[in-house]
Amino acid sequence: MKIFNKTIEFQTQKLFDFIDITEKIVNILKEGQIKNGLINIQTFHTTTAIFVNENEPLLLEDIKDNLNRLAPTNLNYRHDDLTIRTVNLCDNECINGHSHCKAIYLPTNVVLNIIDSKIQLGQWQRIFFAELDRAKKRMVQIQAIGE
Repeated sequence: MKIFNKTIEFQTQKLFDFIDITEKIVNILKEGQIKNGLINIQTFHTTTAIFVNENEPLLLEDIKDNLNRLAPTNLNYRHDDLTIRTVNLCDNECINGHSHCKAIYLPTNVVLNIIDSKIQLGQWQRIFFAELDRAKKRMVQIQAIGE
C-alpha cells in the first residue's frame, strides 16, 4: 500500500470565493501514482469548506444565498464581541462569527474513491474549496492511500 501527501496553498479573493479545485486534485493524484484507493481532500481552516457539487453559476449563487440565510453577516455573534471573548485571539482579530456559523453546514473534507487512477466523480460533480470569511492565504492537504 502507498500513501501520498501534498499540501497546496493559495490566496482567496473574498467571502464566498468558491474555487473549483478538481483539476488541481486530478494532477496531484497523477503525481502520487495510486491506481486504486481513496483520496482525502481537507482544509486546515475553520472558516472554509471542501464540498462536491455542480459548477453551475446560478446554483453556486443559490448556495451562497442559502448560507447567508442560515448565518447572516448582520447578526450579533458572541464570537465577535472582543470585550467578552477571552480565547483563541490573535493580533488583528477579525470579526467573523458569521463565517464560523456558515462553516458548520459544510464539510471540512471529502473522501473520494480512486479506481484505475481516476477520481470517481459523477457527470457534473466538481470539487470545491469554499472561502466563508474574507480574502486570506489558505492551505488544503491531500492524502491518497492505495495501490
